[in-house]
Amino acid sequence: MRAIPAFVALMLGALGACGACSHSDTLRSDGGSPPGAPDAGAGDGAIAPPPSPSLGATPHAGGVTFRVWAPHADAVFVAGDFNGWSATANPMAGDAHGVFSADVPGASVGQAYEFVVQHGADTLHRVDPRARALDNYQGHALIVDPNAFTWTNPDFAPPPVAQQVVYELHLGTFNPPAGATYGGTWASAMQKLDHLAALGVNMLEVMPPGEFPGAHSWGYNPILIDAAADVYGTPDDARRFIDAAHARGMGVIIDVVYNHLSSHTPLWCWDGDCLGAGGSYFYTDGRRNTPWGPRPDLGRAEVRDYLRHDALLWLTEYRADGLRWDSVVNLRNTDLGNNPDGWTLLRDSNDAVHALTPAKLQVAEDLQTADVVTQPTNLGGAGFDTQWDAAFFHPVDDTVITANDTDRSMPAIRDAITHVYNNTASQRVIYTEDHDEVANGKQRIPEMISPGDAGSLIARKRSTLGAAIALTSPGIPMLFMGQEFLENGFFSDTHPLDWTKTTTYAGILQLYTDLVHLRQNAAGATRGLTGAGVNVFHVNDGAKVIAYHRWQAGGAGDDVVVIANFADRAFTAYQIGLPRAGTWHVRFNSDSSAYSPDYDNTSSADVTTVAGTRDGYAQSGTLPLGKYGVVILSQ
Repeated sequence: MRAIPAFVALMLGALGACGACSHSDTLRSDGGSPPGAPDAGAGDGAIAPPPSPSLGATPHAGGVTFRVWAPHADAVFVAGDFNGWSATANPMAGDAHGVFSADVPGASVGQAYEFVVQHGADTLHRVDPRARALDNYQGHALIVDPNAFTWTNPDFAPPPVAQQVVYELHLGTFNPPAGATYGGTWASAMQKLDHLAALGVNMLEVMPPGEFPGAHSWGYNPILIDAAADVYGTPDDARRFIDAAHARGMGVIIDVVYNHLSSHTPLWCWDGDCLGAGGSYFYTDGRRNTPWGPRPDLGRAEVRDYLRHDALLWLTEYRADGLRWDSVVNLRNTDLGNNPDGWTLLRDSNDAVHALTPAKLQVAEDLQTADVVTQPTNLGGAGFDTQWDAAFFHPVDDTVITANDTDRSMPAIRDAITHVYNNTASQRVIYTEDHDEVANGKQRIPEMISPGDAGSLIARKRSTLGAAIALTSPGIPMLFMGQEFLENGFFSDTHPLDWTKTTTYAGILQLYTDLVHLRQNAAGATRGLTGAGVNVFHVNDGAKVIAYHRWQAGGAGDDVVVIANFADRAFTAYQIGLPRAGTWHVRFNSDSSAYSPDYDNTSSADVTTVAGTRDGYAQSGTLPLGKYGVVILSQ
């Protein structure tokens, strides 16, 4: 690896060491680095319109218009393939707001370009902050026509939120070339869309696809947010993936990172004046640091517009169906405490997104279990539609990982099932695996259950027990890539999925498929799993059994009862209350030998109720329960 350029070394020293960062920030081996809520009225930003092409490179019939914000520049020129890379041939006119512009006849799509900034005696060669593509991460911007792609599914609308099941994936390791440890692309990921469609997931959450420094990364170290990472393909490759997902009925959520940029961002001191730290794009006081890189100066309207523009760009130019915002808590707070600037960005961005048609899902990763994150902006909240729920995954994961049955807490599982934000079930995303929870010193859930033997009977039983709770509880359930076929080890940006496990653990894949389809009421008999109603009516902490009733409107085909056994012992006749008289059909039994030949295949006969008060209901029924098993009943 080449030595880090002097200005980057100086910057890293100013930021301090990252320590045990949770986001990967790897460099290519073939090159070095390039240069609590406030009151509802806090903040001074106005709601932005949909993305404007006014900044960046905008192609038109006769050439390209270039515009860039450079408030501390004395002069700016645009150079590129179109003028032999002359640093003076195309001067740009500046205005009172520090925006420089020039129209270049003859410039065309696909050509490379840069801005040449004069600041005092310094001549600086700079990449366009609004570049939509780079020829490589430390190279030049490319002129892109965002309107040239022909969409085959232009009228796609995502599934209703009540039916959504999310699947989080990392492009680099989801389906890389055979024998490679990374190198996956939009195009290679497309090859597995039929697998995902058969699984039944209908919202694909793509880990950050913006340009990052290196050949592989988690993506949480962006250097430029508008530019699609060159290692994953072109902007049109990204559109092609989204269009293909839409053709299969699946929406796409893009993971975006606005709380920090990579320490290697070319935006550092972009127009020549560092302002004592990182220049115009970054805070220069005690708010400037995050654990992963510099925090954008959210107090500048131009910087907020830069971030908000990116959010709208993915939703309009790429026709994505939602965004997952990384570490929202680091936008609404800084080292100095509550940050009104961040609240302005969040509210303005969410209001702008919610003005789009069709509706786009705004997902927050905040993890502070704060209602205010998903409260509407007019009530003082940040305005997100939903948020990742730490109140679910921590107790559920801890319970299935714990070695001793006596240490499993059914009250903790009850509280995880019933937790909501603002009394609205859809305001939480629930899961047992995600990129952070199976890395950073942790492993995949089966691996944590049985270290070194993720395919063991106990790992299969308990990991799918947790997944069944996630897929049958109120909220928007999410799977992490490979979870459906018992991927082992831990997630990293150089650990590709082992697709042979779809054969090795074909039964486990079928188990997940059955659960996903039940969650979506695919057969018309489990509508209650799409509803918000939940009553955890049976909590037996001694036997480690829990049961809950799910419903949308109630009645046949709607009422669903889930019974989960968190103990390593079977029950031949376990009695529970049931909300309606009659026959309850077994729609799912996780102990079935169809899922694994070494399962006990505990009987899954239908249950007929008898009159008599039990668990608060006037009817009850008796059924067998397998070890670490889940049974789902409906009428």
